Amino acid sequence: MHIEPGILSSAKIAFANVAAIGMLAAYAPGLVKRPTLLLRTALAAVFFSVFMQVFHMPVGASELHFVGAMPIYLLLGFVPTLFGFALGLLLQGLLFDPQDLAHLAVNSLSLMVPLAAVHYGLGKRIAGQFTVANIVKLDFAFYAGVTLMVGFWLSMGTEPTPLANWAAFAASYLALVLVEPLVTLAIVRAARGFKDASWAQLCLDERVTAAA
Repeated sequence: MHIEPGILSSAKIAFANVAAIGMLAAYAPGLVKRPTLLLRTALAAVFFSVFMQVFHMPVGASELHFVGAMPIYLLLGFVPTLFGFALGLLLQGLLFDPQDLAHLAVNSLSLMVPLAAVHYGLGKRIAGQFTVANIVKLDFAFYAGVTLMVGFWLSMGTEPTPLANWAAFAASYLALVLVEPLVTLAIVRAARGFKDASWAQLCLDERVTAAA
């Protein structure tokens, strides 16, 4: 889901910077008011960075990553995951890929916008119903959004990107839609076994700790 340096003009990168800052600023007050969300945000950033490093490879017009979005979202909550994506990408850029810092906002929006759409469209409705069907729906909707966001950025590039390159990238994410729900289900079920522990009350989202 990375947009490589040089594809977007400076003006379009500036637009992405404003949009990303505005989106984060809208949720910042709620984050600051709840200290536990700050801890969950730090955890989200770390776990996201680890997942990203576990598996990544160039495909078509971008890169295929094991994002781990739904395990992080379901365990830690929407706002921590939203900020965790941005902070995790910042961490990745500082430690591993400094060239990606130029597109930090672009790549952050590619994850944050689909996450918000999934949260308000599906996530709120499933509550603590962590069934295979619900998790597959979340994963499919999220990664469909990610591939559309990458296509959006590529369409704004200084040079046209062949449709086949984007299609190859989009098709590669079908593998994640098949694999990640199993990982998500296993992690969520394991976490629910510790829901009464004191650390779980601090670190885990209320959907997990309150679930029967």
